[in-house]
Amino acid sequence: MAKKINHKTLATWGLDCAERVLPYFESKYTRDKRPKAAIEAGREWVRTGVFSMAVIRKASLDSHAAARDVMADDVARSAARAAGQAVAAAHVPAHALAAAASAATVIRDSVDSVKADAAVTKERAWQLKHLIKIRKRNK
Repeated sequence: MAKKINHKTLATWGLDCAERVLPYFESKYTRDKRPKAAIEAGREWVRTGVFSMAVIRKASLDSHAAARDVMADDVARSAARAAGQAVAAAHVPAHALAAAASAATVIRDSVDSVKADAAVTKERAWQLKHLIKIRKRNK
């Protein structure tokens, strides 16, 4: 499926998925702006088309470092990973899929285990609907 979708469409979707769960990181780690900076770097690439491997790589690695810094916090860690994967989609579009998966992990880990399956199903439904919406908009 990823091969049939425009690169920037897929990247935008991954960034949107990551941004949707970013508050789970930012609400607890208010001073750490690395995941947000990663999303902003990805959005800049989508907006301008100017690609710098150094910028994208640094933003991604910084967000993953933020995830390691909060290793004991499953929810925040996955949110930071989602941002790191989302910006990496500027280089390899399939990273958007990892961003969406990490976002779903945030949702799963943020609710009571009894509600986890339903919450993930709802999140995945939103993700698919959102991807279809972006794809139609970008045709």
